[in-house]
Amino acid sequence: MGKAIRGHNESMGQLGEYRRKRDPRRTPEPMPDAAAGAPSGSKRKKASKGPAGGLSFVIQEHHASSLHWDFRLERDGVLVSWAVPKGLPTDPGTNHLAVRTEDHPLAYAEFEGVIAKGEYGGGEVRIWDRGSYETEKWTDREVKVVLSGRHTRGRFVLFQTGGKNWMMHRMDAPPDPDWQPLPRDVRPMLATLGGLPPTRVDTQWAYEMKWDGVRALVRVEGGRIALASRNGADITVSYPELRGLGEQLGSTQALLDGEIVRLDKQGRPSFGLLGKRIHVSNAAAARRLAASDPVVLLIFDVLHLDGRSLLTLPYSERRERLLELGLKGPAWQTPAAFTGNGEQALRTSQEQGLEGVLAKRLSSSYRPGRRSPDWIKIKNVRAQEVVIGGWRPGNGRRAATVGSLLLGLPSGEGLRYIGRVGAGFTEDALADLSARLGRISRASCPFADVPRADARDAQWVSPRLVGEVAFGEWTADGRLRHPVWRGLRLDKRPDEVVEETTDGAAASST
Repeated sequence: MGKAIRGHNESMGQLGEYRRKRDPRRTPEPMPDAAAGAPSGSKRKKASKGPAGGLSFVIQEHHASSLHWDFRLERDGVLVSWAVPKGLPTDPGTNHLAVRTEDHPLAYAEFEGVIAKGEYGGGEVRIWDRGSYETEKWTDREVKVVLSGRHTRGRFVLFQTGGKNWMMHRMDAPPDPDWQPLPRDVRPMLATLGGLPPTRVDTQWAYEMKWDGVRALVRVEGGRIALASRNGADITVSYPELRGLGEQLGSTQALLDGEIVRLDKQGRPSFGLLGKRIHVSNAAAARRLAASDPVVLLIFDVLHLDGRSLLTLPYSERRERLLELGLKGPAWQTPAAFTGNGEQALRTSQEQGLEGVLAKRLSSSYRPGRRSPDWIKIKNVRAQEVVIGGWRPGNGRRAATVGSLLLGLPSGEGLRYIGRVGAGFTEDALADLSARLGRISRASCPFADVPRADARDAQWVSPRLVGEVAFGEWTADGRLRHPVWRGLRLDKRPDEVVEETTDGAAASST
């Protein structure tokens, strides 16, 4: 057996690296005595037996500079140790990296506490699981064990891939036959547009505020998050301030549903302010924007939790599971939901200057990718997603840039013209629009029909960009009355855009 993995009775030699990395005056960690290798001031600790016999193991959740789990096996008077960034694998289909670290004294199996910031391994350490193990194989490059712990049971193998890097593999199926891995391709459930449910059934509904942001599903596993847009695109890099959510959940596996918003100075969601954060693909740029223009993730549903799909549970039970998670942090929270009294919820949304409310039937299951009458959006402000088909230059100082946008909706005959918008633009929005429109310019008109007066001086573009406008009403000839620009919807595709009506046919962010 190789010295690096076997352990031996001359513990001081084995624990020399452990001692070199730590100052006993600065860390609460147990320190082996220089003469015997035992913790200072204590007798030499003998190999202990786990609860089910055999030698002991411990898994410690370590919130250091990067969250990881320390996996330690008792052997020959020391704890042979690996740092596992994503925790032990829960199914045989996924291997996890395990980095071999220095051996630790046996007393470390009891250690929980906070290592001072700036010290080696600085951060909180807490015991996540412990128990006993049996050895099936132990060599320099491969270790096979059977674990019997409170949370962890089964056969695992660690195998070396190069230097300190090993991989950890679960060799058998999870002990729970109903266990399911986190799904990877789920699309959010969508709401229909309508009015408040009738008063006679008001208590059968919950009411949430409607947030003006970007829908996101959050996959949490091994203390890390992955964000997916409504269309399934990976948007994790765009919002680095949300990574702490994964660390808060630690070893909990979850699939969460929520809305990413940018708050204005009054604390209200502003889609216009959020625009600069959407689809930022450069990590450095995203970090800068996270500092200057931070977002908040508002979490309102949980779809999968620790090996269990919650999709078929009623909304009321999913809501209970979500609240039990206690998700609250610097960039994420679980907003309130109110059972019954929809009229009061709508008045509250109006008083707070919000977009409206969402009514959700308490008994409703979660239907991925489906638009359901079990969720109803009731809006205070009429809004319409639009496809940009062209633009006209402005007057005066805006003569060289966008003065108004020509808007349309997809139809069977092509892009149906619905009018122009020339209000609501900020200088930053105009600069961004000019750059984007310049890249998709074309010579021919993309609309099925457009009035000659509106086509005068028009610069045509391929109908690829989706935006959103607020408006007063539809005119008799199908035009938007008094539209005001709200921002680009880079999370949407043109083929998803439909006319907002109260019959449930419309697309929306929620």
